Amino acid sequence: MLPRPVILLLWRLLALASLLLAAIGVVLPGLPTVPFLLVAAWAGGHGWPALERWLLAHPRYGPGIRRWREGGIIPRNAKWAATLMMGASALVIVFLTPMPPWSKILVPGTMVLVALWMWNRPER
Repeated sequence: MLPRPVILLLWRLLALASLLLAAIGVVLPGLPTVPFLLVAAWAGGHGWPALERWLLAHPRYGPGIRRWREGGIIPRNAKWAATLMMGASALVIVFLTPMPPWSKILVPGTMVLVALWMWNRPER
């Protein structure tokens, strides 16, 4: 077992890495922001309570994090936005990206499974 300070450091590193990816996702189309914020809040809750509180109180992202924690709720507009982004990403992968043929099936197929799962989540 790792010493408690090391465990806390690892939780904080995960929270920071997730927060960094979320920040990049704000400006980079195709990289999701909210899933990384969810991971940052979760990791913060284990090793950095002040970060978790800050994320939950954030005026833009806090309500979404709280809705997710309360019942896995994904608002309909977020579902539409994610579906459209996954669709656009799948088209780019299939038609414009030099990738092996198996990956041109696997990646969009995974996106379809994620979209099906997401649309089965509650909205309110």
